[in-house]
Amino acid sequence: MRLTIQRLIAIILLVVPGIIACFGFLKMKDSLFDYWSAFGNETLQPSFAWGKFILGFIMFAAGAGFIAGWTFYRDRKRNYVAPRFKEKRNKPPKPTKTNL
Repeated sequence: MRLTIQRLIAIILLVVPGIIACFGFLKMKDSLFDYWSAFGNETLQPSFAWGKFILGFIMFAAGAGFIAGWTFYRDRKRNYVAPRFKEKRNKPPKPTKTNL
């Protein structure tokens, strides 16, 4: 029972940033589409919605970054990463004649 609840919480922790990233992508897509679709109409002056685009980019970057960081942390903990990404551990100094 406890393991099931822990897995459900982990799934929710990944789904929420995923949904935020999807909404961010949709905001960026909508701002680009609105800008490009205004070019065929003479009654409209095309203007780019920078606020909507930047908000979408921040939402997308935050959601995708959270998921990527969580995956990297989990893989590093389970030793699935390449040697250059493994955690550096300070080795104790080798005993020398002065340390003995």
